[in-house]
Amino acid sequence: DWGTQFGMLLAYLEEQKAEEGERELSRELANLETFYRAAKQRFDESDTFADRARALVVKLQSGDDYCLNLWAEFNQVSLSHCQAIYDRLGVSLTPSDVRGESAYNDDLAQVVADLDSKGLLSESQGAQCVFMDAFKNKEGEPLPVIVRKADGGYLYATSDLAALRYRAGTLQADRMLYFVDQRQALHFQQMFTLAKLAGFVPEQTELAHMGFGTMNGPDGRPFKTRDGGTVKLIDLLDEAEERAYALVKEKNPQLDEDALRTIARSVGIGAVKYADLSKNRSSDYIFNFEQMLSFEGNTAPYLLYAYTRVASVFRKAELDMASVSGDFLLNEAAEQALAARLVQFAEVLQSVADKGQPHLLSAYLYDVAGLFSSFYEHCPILSSEDEGIRNSRLKLAALTARTLKHGMELLGLSPLERM
Repeated sequence: DWGTQFGMLLAYLEEQKAEEGERELSRELANLETFYRAAKQRFDESDTFADRARALVVKLQSGDDYCLNLWAEFNQVSLSHCQAIYDRLGVSLTPSDVRGESAYNDDLAQVVADLDSKGLLSESQGAQCVFMDAFKNKEGEPLPVIVRKADGGYLYATSDLAALRYRAGTLQADRMLYFVDQRQALHFQQMFTLAKLAGFVPEQTELAHMGFGTMNGPDGRPFKTRDGGTVKLIDLLDEAEERAYALVKEKNPQLDEDALRTIARSVGIGAVKYADLSKNRSSDYIFNFEQMLSFEGNTAPYLLYAYTRVASVFRKAELDMASVSGDFLLNEAAEQALAARLVQFAEVLQSVADKGQPHLLSAYLYDVAGLFSSFYEHCPILSSEDEGIRNSRLKLAALTARTLKHGMELLGLSPLERM
């Protein structure tokens, strides 16, 4: 919520105010993306505009009241859009959880001063830089970490260092994970090394960049709209829900409208989330609605349906899952295979936490769903004549349901009792 992009917005706002007046401009600000796109075009086309935008960034960073008030207006519009997305996705973040780049603005001068006091700063072409022996270019020359530009402005590196110090000092974090595009790997290697070199972060604190790949279109290139613009997440969610609605209505025409919409929301939004989380985060992948909404393969609809299938066993028996008692009697191979995989749940969760790889959990849940399908096919549950075996299989089914539900909820999916 800080930096050059806000300089562009402020400069463009000045231009538009002069031309259109306050009332017309307030309506235009309602679509911040369109406003930003126009500002970016002016920035790219006009050197005079670009210089003005950069000067406004410096004024903003210096605490100019005029710039700060306008920035706050832009920021509020942006955050309200973000919160609407969080709410729709079931993400529990609230405005109180957000500490944007601007929160560190007052710390930036001190960061530079502290680097200087430790003898780490060098001047290069008017800019304040840090050179570390561990980072060199192809010619063997040290790569700079620029913390203050010649015009007095600060950079992402300065803010990142301030954030690292805040998280280590104020929040007392002993582990920090940065989930950012893997193309930023060098930047974070430099930040982590410098933060510890400067004493901003204790040596024993774990700092890790969890890089991720790109979501691509059918042509294998970064996903874009037909006119080459950025695809909005809100548009993807809308389309996913509508596609899921049509699919569910076709399969279950007897359901009422409220039930159809509830299922479509769970399936559609879950499909988008799961399509991303089920891939190795460092790999690029192709965005494909047909594939992610399929009821076959490692998809959200498949897992959601697998859970409802287990739930239907207890509904048919008029039993509460928690009420099943008795010992496990695992005589059949299908029972043993399912049970063996279920007991690995905690191990899988620990691996996900250690490696920052949620696709390990999705792969596990897909395995469990497949093993339950085999168990269901080969081991009669309710029709078993032996009460001990019947109760054992009900317990195994209940454990499967609990594991699938917990696992899906950890991935942000909303399990349904009926589909």
